Amino acid sequence: MAFYPMASLPASTQQLAITAFGEANTLQLQTSVLPEPQDDQVMVAVDFSSVNPIDAKTRAGLGWAAAQNQNNLPWVPGYDIAGHVAAVGDNVTHLVVGERVSGFIGFPLEGGAYSQYVNVAAADLSILPDNVSLQAAASLPLAGQTAWQALDKVKVNANDRVLILAGAGGVGHIAVQLAVAKQAQVFATGSADNQAFIEQLGATAIDYRQGELMEQVEPVDVLIDLMGGEVGLAALAAVKPGGRVVTIPTITADQVCQQAEALGLRAEGMLVSPNIEQNNAMLEMIAQGQLSVEVAVTYPLAEGVKAHQHIESGRTRGKVLLAVSNT
Repeated sequence: MAFYPMASLPASTQQLAITAFGEANTLQLQTSVLPEPQDDQVMVAVDFSSVNPIDAKTRAGLGWAAAQNQNNLPWVPGYDIAGHVAAVGDNVTHLVVGERVSGFIGFPLEGGAYSQYVNVAAADLSILPDNVSLQAAASLPLAGQTAWQALDKVKVNANDRVLILAGAGGVGHIAVQLAVAKQAQVFATGSADNQAFIEQLGATAIDYRQGELMEQVEPVDVLIDLMGGEVGLAALAAVKPGGRVVTIPTITADQVCQQAEALGLRAEGMLVSPNIEQNNAMLEMIAQGQLSVEVAVTYPLAEGVKAHQHIESGRTRGKVLLAVSNT
């Protein structure tokens, strides 16, 4: 087994854990024993992790991950990591100590990304192109693969008219770029402050506070609903008869799908599934300048409470990161 010099590998790892379901201040730092990686695993020294809405939802006690982990508290959330290989198991040959990697880990029940060190299956890690930053790589896995799979689910094609709700958010700003790359005609909702940002991504920006969507955009072929609830339900009126809908927020997915089907639309909910090939493809797009990831703000791991409060504000442009530095 290959390691960094042992002096640089502590016997324990600091983590940010959910100690009870509730408000953001239930997140607390803890220290856990640092196990050796198994034969097919890699130990990653995490430089950055990403904060996603599902993290805050789980911390609040909502959703499947919370239900399954209610007796496992304290539980370490987080699914996105980017960092350096600190040690490799005996069967790992394609990764070496010091290599920069990223991954979508522990989804949905294990989590664990809010940690200084994590052991990860080597097959779940992407090697970063030289010109892709660790910050971009940490921002990409869950949000990027959600965006990619949502577009696949509704078969977005060239010349489709596509409406994306929350087009400036973590998933939304990637979905806009992927849809534009497919040569779709893209419309995206956002606040007045995010109109210019959405336009820079290649979409027509729609201010959701300026009246009904159907008054601002001609009927669309596809709706990518990243909001759910009343917003997602209202947006169904902007979709052509026979149009396609994918709704991401799981809590209101059944409601949105039932209403969509009543309107003669084809609708599905979706839970993202980790896919290393998609992650690799998007990293290469970033390297080639074909995709960009917006980082709104980066908080130290010890300020994870603020990071969760930020993500829950509903006004985040791009991604919120945690800096989990081991140097």
